[in-house]
Amino acid sequence: MAHDHDHHHDHPDHAHGSSLTPIEARVRALESLLLEKGYVQADALDALVEMYETRIGPHNGARVVARAWTDPAYRERLLADGTPAIAELGIGGRGGEHMVVVENTADSHNLVVCTLCSCYPWPVLGLPPVWYKAPPYRARAVLDPRGVLAEFGLTLPEATRITVWDSTAETRFMVLPLRPAGTESLSEAELAALVTRDSMIGTGQPLTPETAQ
Repeated sequence: MAHDHDHHHDHPDHAHGSSLTPIEARVRALESLLLEKGYVQADALDALVEMYETRIGPHNGARVVARAWTDPAYRERLLADGTPAIAELGIGGRGGEHMVVVENTADSHNLVVCTLCSCYPWPVLGLPPVWYKAPPYRARAVLDPRGVLAEFGLTLPEATRITVWDSTAETRFMVLPLRPAGTESLSEAELAALVTRDSMIGTGQPLTPETAQ
């Protein structure tokens, strides 16, 4: 079955001679196979890609964090009951029905994992990173969270208390990271640009105005 697919996904990386990463190549090959076999239609695939690129992804979680950083009343609602507070921003759906938001402080840090499988808050964080689903992370995040964080480049003071939250199909967690210093004059949109996916999992910190440039 032939499919006219060229107009749906033009790939300038090929046109300019640049190579794909291994994971990009695998995704591209899988996409081509699904279309060639007729398992999916090009329009349906485009809609799915568009959904994860524009409507579902870590930019949603970043909006939530930025709102909490700038609106104390919203922050209280978010920490008290994450799901409806997140829904106030028009964010929700499968994988985000029962959200719990945990807050980092000056002396405490939170780390999210799913030890049994790879439950993940898709509506706010998008597609899970490969390492989140890997058995070594799932096991060691619980046994040696400080060591795991160090491997991600996040070395915390010994006095910092680390709490590991184990997501399930019923409850999924998201970290509210500490607001970076020196951001008092930034707008909500500018703050959202500092929020990284890893900072909402707990394996990283938000960017600073200097590192974001």
